[in-house]
Amino acid sequence: MKKKVNKNLASFEDHLDRQFGKRGVKKREKWEREFEAFKLGVLIAEMREKKNLTQEQLAEKCGTTKSYISRIENNATDIRLSTLMRIIADGLGGRLRLSLD
Repeated sequence: MKKKVNKNLASFEDHLDRQFGKRGVKKREKWEREFEAFKLGVLIAEMREKKNLTQEQLAEKCGTTKSYISRIENNATDIRLSTLMRIIADGLGGRLRLSLD
């Protein structure tokens, strides 16, 4: 039995290229940065929920405010590295690992 090939399908990378331009284009780079910030907010929210902490409890543990935690989780603010490290280490008991591509 032959498989049908759907020529209307595109990879996610192709979709991004069409929507925002190729990597290196200003619009695409902006999207990439915002997406990374979004993923970070989701990761923090998931880890907080896994540890059964409210935003307020997490804020108290790492010396910040509930509204700041909320803004991070909802991708509405930039976050300082020192604050991120405090949230992860002091608030969530985790370890931050960074990599460069």
